[in-house]
Amino acid sequence: MARFAKVLEQILRGVSDASIRFDDLCRLLKQLGFEVRIRGDHHIFTRDGVEEILNLQPRGSQAKPYQVKQVRNVIVRYRLAEKLHG
Repeated sequence: MARFAKVLEQILRGVSDASIRFDDLCRLLKQLGFEVRIRGDHHIFTRDGVEEILNLQPRGSQAKPYQVKQVRNVIVRYRLAEKLHG
């Protein structure tokens, strides 16, 4: 859980989008209640109550910075971090 909280904080701060590991980003989304479908290297995340579909692909072992920003925007828009703690 500590690693989860650290990754969530790192994403929400938005100062190191280029250094988020792809596996950590996927684990975070699963922890937040997203379901994943995998087609090749595309990891497609959906969640009830969330309009956006997140289509993520790794760049080596890292997540792509613009996709980290998309994830952050969804977490903030739907207040998913608050729902997790509340």
